This record gives sequence, structure tokens and C-alpha cells, in this order.
Amino acid sequence: MQKRYLIINADDFGLCNAANDAIFDLFEKGCIKSATIMMPCPMAKQAVQFSIDHPEYAIGIHLTLTNEWGENWPWGPLTDGPSIRNPEGRMWPENEDFEAHCTYKDAIAEVRAQIELAEKMGMHPVQLDNHMGSLYGMNGKYLMLPKVFGVCRDKHYPFRMCTTPKDEFCPDEVPLGLYRFFCRFSGLLSRLYNVPTPDYLILTDQVKSLKNKEKYEDFRDAFLDFHGRIPEGITETFIHPALPTEEIKSFTGSWVRRSWEYELMKDPVTHKYFRDHGIELISYRELIRMKGRK
Repeated sequence: MQKRYLIINADDFGLCNAANDAIFDLFEKGCIKSATIMMPCPMAKQAVQFSIDHPEYAIGIHLTLTNEWGENWPWGPLTDGPSIRNPEGRMWPENEDFEAHCTYKDAIAEVRAQIELAEKMGMHPVQLDNHMGSLYGMNGKYLMLPKVFGVCRDKHYPFRMCTTPKDEFCPDEVPLGLYRFFCRFSGLLSRLYNVPTPDYLILTDQVKSLKNKEKYEDFRDAFLDFHGRIPEGITETFIHPALPTEEIKSFTGSWVRRSWEYELMKDPVTHKYFRDHGIELISYRELIRMKGRK
């Protein structure tokens, strides 16, 4: 019987000091195995240096083509493509804005620039994934995902995507039929481009049972209950751990959830739960060994 494996990736590494300090702590205490860096963001350089100093940790690139916080926490693209900048010179705030304006040429040039900047700095990324799903092509840019898989093939990196639909993992406001097609399409691309991906993907921000919790313990228990029912194979989910500092409170209302996700991964209850339920926490290094290029 195939085992159940779970990748819990710490997204938004490099976003700010609050995120970096939380992720540093979680890695150093052995509480997480995977994280990805937002290369255009203010604290990306510090995150990259941490990865270089700690090659034992599985750290990749969180390809970032949107900026949902605007002038409250601004950043712009690394490249000068006009279609991926809003009139203020920042990235577009939402996926719909990005896809409505971007050209494939500008978007893929930015993807490559973010990867190559990390490489030039001396980092050896383990995997690639995508901030807010802006590169999935769900809002009209239907060739975006194949082009991103092409970059992954050329650069020899696995990618956060899924190959198998599971109805319980269908995000809010996405028709079930579209979700099933999308999973199978990404599975086809994974095989066609020989790019390793997880079997299943949980868009954690869309899990209804995790929303509107008033206490950390209720959030933790709901998270564990949902993820304790993953199927056999490799599933990926993601968190955004951060310390509850004045810095992060100044630009996002999600700071409570982010601080709870930091506590979640430090909590002995979390790790005991997964052990007791036969779920092994892994990183993309293990995924590559199990599902690597043929």
C-alpha cells in the first residue's frame, strides 16, 4: 500500500521581517521542511542568503507576478515589461488584473528573471511555485501554464501543481468540472514536460473549515482534521507563517492567521497528529527522489 506524504510549504519567504524571522525559527527548530522565496520583495535578499548558508533546507522560488498590498507594502517586477506593471509601476494587485494586461512574453521573462537572480546570488533552488496562482491561466491566459512548465523543464525544477483531482480539494468558486479538467491538464503537462509535481494540491486559503476561527486551538484542530484525511500519494499544502509584529499588522489583515500558522508548525500536537495518523511530512527533495525525471 502506498504511504501518505504531505508537503507543508512556507510561502512568502522574503516578504517582510515578520515572515523571515518566523521561517528562520521554524527551519532551525526542525518544524518545517520546505519554503519558497518571493524574489521581488523587500526581504528576499536575506531569505536567499539564509538558503545559501543552509543548503540542508529545501528552499525554492515563489514566483511572484502580483502584489495584493499595493502602496501599503509595494514591490515591482525585476524586468521592465510594461504589461506586468500597473500605472504606478508596481505589479497588478489581483490575478484577474495581471492576466487581463500581461503578455506571455513579459510574464515569462519575469519568471525567468526571478529564478536567475536567485541563481546568480548563489542559491540552488529546490522547487518552483507561484504566488496567488497567477501563472495558472485560469482567467483567460490559457497558454500560461504550459509556458511555465516549459521553464521548469528548461531549468530542471519541479513545480507546485497537481495531477489528480480530489473533489474535496476543489477551491471555493471554482466549478467542479473545471477543477477536474485543470488537474488532469496539469497532469498531462507534468508528463509531457517531465516535470515532477505532487499528486494532489490543497489551496489552504480556500478550505472553508479553516475560516472564521476565533481561537488558535480551533484553527489548529480544523487544519489537522482536514489534512489528516489526505489520500495515499503526495499532497502539498501551504502556510504563510509570520510573527505578529507591528510591521505585518501595518499592511495585511491576515496577520492573525499567519501568526497561527507559525504556532501551528511549532506545536508538538501538530507533529504528533501526523505521526499518529501515518502521514509523513516531506519536502520537494523527497518528491524528486520518488517522482524525479525519467
